[in-house]
Amino acid sequence: MSLFTRSWTADEADCWTWHDLAACVFGVLAFILVTLGVAGALLLQWWGFAALAATAVFTWLTIRVIDPKLRALSKGFEAKQAGFLADVEKQNRWEQ
Repeated sequence: MSLFTRSWTADEADCWTWHDLAACVFGVLAFILVTLGVAGALLLQWWGFAALAATAVFTWLTIRVIDPKLRALSKGFEAKQAGFLADVEKQNRWEQ
């Protein structure tokens, strides 16, 4: 599977894959670079602005990698929740 896989089922997305590891690494790099970038930009250093630009890239990569998995998990959860709410409604109306 490629790094930017767009189609996931809820069961596939629930398992840990190397996509999760890549998103973690990209996310950590984004946080470190935003910290260094803000410090460097406040000091008007060129590397601060470069770090902020790299932060934007790593943030985009994080979202691009993990968002399809999160959307698939959300759809699966919505389906389970709808079934659960229907069962609760039946129990509240005594329609077993």
